[in-house]
Amino acid sequence: MALWRGSAYAGFLALAVGCVFLLEPELPGSALRSLWSSLWLGPASAPPGPSSPEGRLAAAWDVLIVRPVRRWRRVAVGVNACVDVVLSGVQLLQALGLSPGNGKDHTVLHSRSDLEEAFMHFMGKGAAAERFFSDKDAFHDIAQVASEFPGAQHYVGGNAAIIGQKLAANSDLQVLLCGPVGPKLHELLDDSVFVPPESLQEVDEFHLILEYQAGEEWGQLKAPHANRFIFSHDLSNGAMNMLEVFVSSLEEFQPDLVVLSGLHMMEGQSKELQRKRLLEVVTSISNIPTGVPVHLELASMTNRELMSSIVHQQVLPAVTSLGLNEQELLFLSQSASGPHSSLSSWNGVPDVGMVSDILFWILKEHGRSKSRASDLTRIHFHTLVYHILATVEGHWANQLAAVAAGARVAVTQACATETIDASRVSLRAPQEFITSHSEAGSKIILDPNKPVVEWHREGIYFHFTPVLVCKDPIRTVGLGDAISAEGLFYSEVHPHY
Repeated sequence: MALWRGSAYAGFLALAVGCVFLLEPELPGSALRSLWSSLWLGPASAPPGPSSPEGRLAAAWDVLIVRPVRRWRRVAVGVNACVDVVLSGVQLLQALGLSPGNGKDHTVLHSRSDLEEAFMHFMGKGAAAERFFSDKDAFHDIAQVASEFPGAQHYVGGNAAIIGQKLAANSDLQVLLCGPVGPKLHELLDDSVFVPPESLQEVDEFHLILEYQAGEEWGQLKAPHANRFIFSHDLSNGAMNMLEVFVSSLEEFQPDLVVLSGLHMMEGQSKELQRKRLLEVVTSISNIPTGVPVHLELASMTNRELMSSIVHQQVLPAVTSLGLNEQELLFLSQSASGPHSSLSSWNGVPDVGMVSDILFWILKEHGRSKSRASDLTRIHFHTLVYHILATVEGHWANQLAAVAAGARVAVTQACATETIDASRVSLRAPQEFITSHSEAGSKIILDPNKPVVEWHREGIYFHFTPVLVCKDPIRTVGLGDAISAEGLFYSEVHPHY
């Protein structure tokens, strides 16, 4: 009966439009199409625009994103900085004379063959990764080919430098950057970023960023998502050479927020040097005046011992805030036997309940509490299709705006637009999810009109928002750093911190 009724409606509508056409043969085609679409009652998908889920979500973000009452004035950022050379990964491998083989992960790259296998491994997953290239001469040869390749682009690189550059876009912020800054990087940096003379060096550190698009093919391989593979032979950042310069600069600069990154660059160092430097990092952080929050930005890692040391050698309890993605979150849990650590990798989109469980565990086991002398009270988690900000109750404000701002900048930067064009993005976050698997979690149904979802668990507060994914991303490099920078910019720490 319902099927017959639907057919009758459709026939009636077709007859009505036909009559209009006969009576008004000069009526423009666009007007007829408009009439038809306005009469059509079937389940057509909404056109991308203000009324689409993407358009409504973007508009809701704009309402939610407000500046905090108490704002940062001076931010110090360190200690990894470099020049990113960005180009097509498949085209570089072809230019190097490499052929598609079998994908295989390598914790350290020793040759062009290792590079090709590792690139294939992560391209097949559509996942981001970063690796150290051990052979200086071989890397120099590859870097020269990459840098001179038609279409290769040079950008500010290194988590610290990217975060500093992003924060410096706000005219009411003063930004100090400490890291190995060579002539090319200095030229690329915003004029308002202050670099201490001790941070300047004669030669730049280059990182090669091999990008690939969703659906791009290499041999039998087809990338499920757009992403990038990063590698370098970076000794200055690898030894965190600018750590002491960074700490000594803080006394004069007197920041009200410190952002630290670059620990992942130590993967190419010996275990002895890693342990020594981590202890020096903890000592350096402890010398930062009480009341100045410290944000630690993690990045792609493969060394389980190094990650375990970051967790257990008092690095996590020494920082106030943490920024990471889905790979780093799972790797942290695996390295410290946390929740869901038996998973070898995420199967597609990371399960929200599992992510929530790991964030809860980090803050409960290593965060601030009445019985634990830890400063860690905030984690900003980001993955391609959603973000979560988790905080210990009573320490942070404006996190609803902060998580929305981080998601919004992920869209505008990936699409290289100042505002969100609903026709260029898609809402791919799970339409419904459970907030926990280790306890009875709540079921959440996504509403684009209310894009930030909040829940809490034993004094830990969660703010979740979907991300509008850019259909044809212009640039994926540095998205995580931009997300963390924007989230921090809109965050407010309570004075009693």
